[in-house]
Amino acid sequence: MQAALAPQPTGAMPRGNLRAILAQRGFRRLLAVRLLSQLGDGWFQAGLAGSVFFNPEKAASPVAIATAFAVLLLPYSTLGPFVGVFLDRWSRVRTLFVANTLRAALVVPAVMFVWRGDEGTLFVATALCIIALNRFFLAGISAGQPHVVDEARLVTANSFATTFGTVVFSTGLASAAFVLQLTGTGFHQYAMVSGVAVLGYGLSAALTMLSFRLDALGPDDAARPRGSTLAALADTARGMVAGVRHVAHRPAAASVLIVQAVHRGLYGVLAITTLLLYRNFYNAGDPAASLTGLLPVAAAAALGALVSAVVTPPVTRRIGGSRWVTAMMASLAVLVPVLALPFLAPLTVAAAFFVSLATQGTKIVTDTALQLEISDDYRGRVFSVNDTAFNLLFVLGLLIGAFALPENGHSHAVIAAVGVGYAVLAMWYANFASRRSARLNP
Repeated sequence: MQAALAPQPTGAMPRGNLRAILAQRGFRRLLAVRLLSQLGDGWFQAGLAGSVFFNPEKAASPVAIATAFAVLLLPYSTLGPFVGVFLDRWSRVRTLFVANTLRAALVVPAVMFVWRGDEGTLFVATALCIIALNRFFLAGISAGQPHVVDEARLVTANSFATTFGTVVFSTGLASAAFVLQLTGTGFHQYAMVSGVAVLGYGLSAALTMLSFRLDALGPDDAARPRGSTLAALADTARGMVAGVRHVAHRPAAASVLIVQAVHRGLYGVLAITTLLLYRNFYNAGDPAASLTGLLPVAAAAALGALVSAVVTPPVTRRIGGSRWVTAMMASLAVLVPVLALPFLAPLTVAAAFFVSLATQGTKIVTDTALQLEISDDYRGRVFSVNDTAFNLLFVLGLLIGAFALPENGHSHAVIAAVGVGYAVLAMWYANFASRRSARLNP
């Protein structure tokens, strides 16, 4: 295989990287800004999910649930490629501050809508703005990271910050669900939980301005684009097309990108299955127990991502990224049916761990392949394509699951089909990787 997916020497990663990045004050401050914001995300999204999906005062069909996800995620996904146009022109410190200040302000009307049970157009628009602004925030964090971490340690910094952020987000979800278990469920309780997000967003915004000068996270004046923003947006659209064409001529990168996208679609089917099982099968008629029952699932998923972040680098250095991805997809072909078909909550939790481990491991390998295989002048555009495909396929999986599943999520046929999907994906990628390896290493 090409360099990105080939086995690497076991000494390839410098030791002490984690200790080194944590010793840098700028990284610690930027990490704190991220974690406070993602804690707020956990609280807000727990209240939002409870209000829309686990509310005893209304019932939503699988299609309605998937449609709600699509309405919230599709604008977020399509916005992504164009965010960089603004981040390359505006102070990233100011962008982080404004994004979270606006989110804190918008939480107030969102809470009022939930409190009154008014989830009409204005509520959806407000929630969309809060979620869309998160795209600016996370992209700004990523763009600013090279200003606080040495280039040689960027991979470690990205992996640590992303994984730790996921754990903190899950902690926000868990603490919100615990509060709801104590207080009960309903529009008022969900509104109060969502309202706590103001603290996370507000503190993150304040810490941003207290910790960094306006130019501390870039963009540097020499690199700041001089053309008009409108022309840059048009160039971004054309660049996405050019990025697709470029990656099509890089088979190793294109193939693993396809694997990740298809896996994300299958993940979407499993996600809505799990949601419906806890809502209408495991704890039917008890919204509080349904929401609390998802806590072990969220914890298992966070643990899976954490384990994958630790395990994937040494495994890929030993056996190569393509073999690791193949092994994970093949494992899911077996583990998903074995753990999911009995339809027992503890086994569903175990399945969440392994699916999350594979998701994070595949993402690490895909990101590395794109970083190493794609020409530098196309890299940003290809990552935009990857990010958009990642989210759109997830939404597609949700919609497919919504139409295929009964209201309680209990379907042997759907779980079996997902298992077959993973088996076909593993066999296709294993066959591609072996043929590619044979051509490159006669």
